[in-house]
Amino acid sequence: MIRPRPLAAAATAALAAVALAGCVAKADVAASDALSVESTDSACTVSANAATSGTLSFDVTNASSDVTEFYLLADDGLRIVGEVENIAPGASRTLTVVAQPGNYFTLCKPGMVGEGVGRAAFTVSGDTVAATGDDAEQKQKAVDLYAAFVKDQVEQLVPAVDEFVAAYEAGDDEKARSLYPTTRAFYERIEPVAESLGDLDPRIDYREVDAVAEGLDWTGFHRIEKDLWVPAQDALNADGVTPAWQDWQPSTTQERASYGDQLIADVGELNDYVHSDDFQSALDAQGVAGISNGAIALLDEVATGKISGEEDWWSGTDLWDFAANVEGSKMAFSLVEDFAASTGEDGEALVDEITQGYNDLEASLAKHGSLTDGFVNYRELTDADKREFTDLINALAEPLSKLTSTILDA
Repeated sequence: MIRPRPLAAAATAALAAVALAGCVAKADVAASDALSVESTDSACTVSANAATSGTLSFDVTNASSDVTEFYLLADDGLRIVGEVENIAPGASRTLTVVAQPGNYFTLCKPGMVGEGVGRAAFTVSGDTVAATGDDAEQKQKAVDLYAAFVKDQVEQLVPAVDEFVAAYEAGDDEKARSLYPTTRAFYERIEPVAESLGDLDPRIDYREVDAVAEGLDWTGFHRIEKDLWVPAQDALNADGVTPAWQDWQPSTTQERASYGDQLIADVGELNDYVHSDDFQSALDAQGVAGISNGAIALLDEVATGKISGEEDWWSGTDLWDFAANVEGSKMAFSLVEDFAASTGEDGEALVDEITQGYNDLEASLAKHGSLTDGFVNYRELTDADKREFTDLINALAEPLSKLTSTILDA
């Protein structure tokens, strides 16, 4: 069962994420010499698990039977601080990074899909190293790292959806119900990307009430959700008015196959897009402001859907979506926070306020579970719990709304 990599409560400084993959010359490689990496179908073998801070070079050889990629992940296991992709079988590529002191993970992903293989701890000791490259280079690197994060999440979403759909189409509802919230987490971390693609997000993630209001065929996660959590005879739809059983019949075996296959196809289309030149060009055009706006959009997702319990109306798994939205938002913020802080005391104060807001929101979520161990059903939350979430979201949304304009002043 594929699980999302959890986001640690304490994150390292965002500069490490940007500086780690800064522009460097080959001649500047640290005295520790190049590290060799062998990627196979089942392993990711690195010649050492520790190095001294400075410029490191990972020489990656693909000994697997499929195209592969190599990652250096931050200590939370979610943020990507350096990656090299599209390494053909038998080919070699080099990843060069400016490594700050800290704890990291190395990982290979044969086939460029799934959660990868050979994940191992990697430690960097020594003194802090100054970031290399000018401001424009550092901002472009932040964009590139965000692109890598999005691709990684979608690459993990693809096999997770395959497994989820296989259980649904086979009528193994118990397994499908267990996979539903964890599968959605990959999507929820990067949802604004899909929302920018016309009707792709509606096909994947529209609620019934939204599809009906816009006259669309209702497909995707939530159409399947209603099959898996059959509504009670006296239940109402998300509009709070229409009986849930009005004009409703559980899907036949053929209909399940149709809905499941459509979800696989739509997620495949999303995967194709995030690996296309069009996706990179769109991110390049938006620059760091696009990353900042992505952080804001994901928090808006929580405020407008998850906090009300309307997103996963039948399953009550809204807290999984909630947590994944927050993770994706915090990840995007971590890539641009240093640009905001560089504007002066006001920028530093804004970063501190936003960071505290994320920490407070994560601490409140942790009272009710985690993405790793599961959350309570949303219906178990009290009115006081919901008010606490609302207050914390509002407290974070106010300073976060100022992030983009602050970054543009950097």
